[in-house]
Formats: sequence, structure tokens, C-alpha cells
Amino acid sequence: MVDENLITASNQLEGYRITKHLGIVRGITVRSRSLLGNVAGGFQTLFGGRISIYVELCERARVEAYEHMMQHANERGANAIINIRYDANEVMNGVTEVLCYGTAVQVVNV
Repeated sequence: MVDENLITASNQLEGYRITKHLGIVRGITVRSRSLLGNVAGGFQTLFGGRISIYVELCERARVEAYEHMMQHANERGANAIINIRYDANEVMNGVTEVLCYGTAVQVVNV
């Protein structure tokens, strides 16, 4: 099972040796803004600054994609994930795909 302390954007984990590469793992989610969310977000833009409703939506999407990636790594038998990255694309107006991906590995303490 993947230890959350063993997930990194780096290509190595200090204090650990990679014993096996298990391939690329990914988590994908697709989110849309609700009509009420768009109205509230539009209202917040009138005053400028941080648009909390969209920040919250983006953070939920990233967390969901991250959790799916961890699940995929667990299915592969990993205990760590290296080189993680996020990507996002607009599928259509108001609909966004968020992808979290990395390399599933097995590691041991050195």
C-alpha cells in the first residue's frame, strides 16, 4: 500500500532505494461548475481578489485525481510514487479534466 510520505515530484526518495518500477499510474476526474457556482463566482469577480468558490472546486478536483492515482498505484502493488505531476484541460466550456500521474515504484529503506 502506498505510504503518503513516499509520494514525491522528485525522481528519487532520499533514504530509500527503488527496487522495482511498476509503470505509470494516473488519476483522472472531470468536473463542471454548477449554475449557482458560476453565479457566485461571477459575483466574486466584481470585487476582485481571490475567487474562493473556484479555488474550492479546483482543490476538490485535484484531491480526487490524487486519490484515484493512489488507488491505481495500490492496485499495481506500489508502496511509493515518484515524479508526480498534475495537468488540467478544458474539455468543453465549463468542464475541466484534472489529471494526476506519476511512476509507481516499490522502495526499501537504505
